[in-house]
Amino acid sequence: MLEPRDGIPAVIADESSLAEVIAAFAAGSGPVAVDAERASGYRYGQRAYLVQLRREGAGTALIDPVACPDLSGLGEALSGVEWVLHAATQDLPCLREIDMVPTRIFDTELAGRLAGFPRVGLGAMVEGVLGYVLEKGHSAVDWSTRPLPEPWLRYAALDVELLVDLRDALEKELDRQGKLEWARQEFDAIATAPPAEPRKDPWRRTSGMHKVRRRRQMAVVREMWEARDRIAQRRDVSPGKVLSDAAIVEASLALPVNAHALAALNGFGHRMGRRQLEQWQAAVDRARALPDSALPAHGQPVTGPPPPKAWADKDPAAAARLSAARAGVSALAEQLAMPQENLITPDTVRRLCWEPPVTADAESISAALAGYGARAWQVELVTPVLVGAMGAVAKVKGA
Repeated sequence: MLEPRDGIPAVIADESSLAEVIAAFAAGSGPVAVDAERASGYRYGQRAYLVQLRREGAGTALIDPVACPDLSGLGEALSGVEWVLHAATQDLPCLREIDMVPTRIFDTELAGRLAGFPRVGLGAMVEGVLGYVLEKGHSAVDWSTRPLPEPWLRYAALDVELLVDLRDALEKELDRQGKLEWARQEFDAIATAPPAEPRKDPWRRTSGMHKVRRRRQMAVVREMWEARDRIAQRRDVSPGKVLSDAAIVEASLALPVNAHALAALNGFGHRMGRRQLEQWQAAVDRARALPDSALPAHGQPVTGPPPPKAWADKDPAAAARLSAARAGVSALAEQLAMPQENLITPDTVRRLCWEPPVTADAESISAALAGYGARAWQVELVTPVLVGAMGAVAKVKGA
């Protein structure tokens, strides 16, 4: 499919046109297909730069959320309507920022995972389920560009063109497999999940961080990462366009004593001006001047179990439980034709095996799983597997 059935609609970029779209979509029928395009790698943050919708009776709409930043009216018009998204957790945060919050969703990517499809990208799903090949190739472009080129708009409109058709086909397949209720529970969990908490110490995720072993060097990474983040936010550009992760790590390992020494490092070459070099050197100097007590710790405080590779030494019984549980979950996931992580999250299994209930019976394990956020269908399916794994290990230990 190279063209939307109704052609490429004009981009909505003023309040009067938006009001017409809101009225049309409120009067439409059935689910509404929703998608959003961001400018990852180009702009700071993950805001939406284009919102696409399609609904029976309303057609397709392409909305510029920069020109129309308040879409609460549209969100209200679609309240109670099922929203069809592909990989919903990627788009919901940026939609929430513009006051578009669904009460019900159908996630076609997640549906594909539960149904056992080996490839769950939108293009692969549409081709495999509906037999259409979508024009692709513009997913990684700079969607903050204005005006948006026609080929990009065509791509964006096609992303919602067949989404409801895909939803309908997947619903039938899930029902055929006896998994439709499971999917509904998963969709409800996504729709009702609170916004994610801000990541603690995000600088620790700097690419190449594994090379940084001394606390003073870690402090350099932290200071440079935070300085870069402030600049990127002020300029509204991707942090990687301000300074690369590789350059930050290089500076942390070298601990340059002045801007001249910094300029000799990879990532700080001749193209960087004196003023820029001095601002990065100032970050290095701040880290060098910190007292030992203010240096970052080697690792973040661990709130859950230790890494599984350490279990054999720390708690051999827990290691045996985890091995048995993983084998059981893997076998059940294969039997159900779905990824293990969709059957039950690996973190939940680890936590349960590290600190099992005093009495590892079905009731206590079910309660523990629910406490970790497992849905009712997961609890029902996984509890017998985990009870069996715990019991087998206990018998071996007691023998």
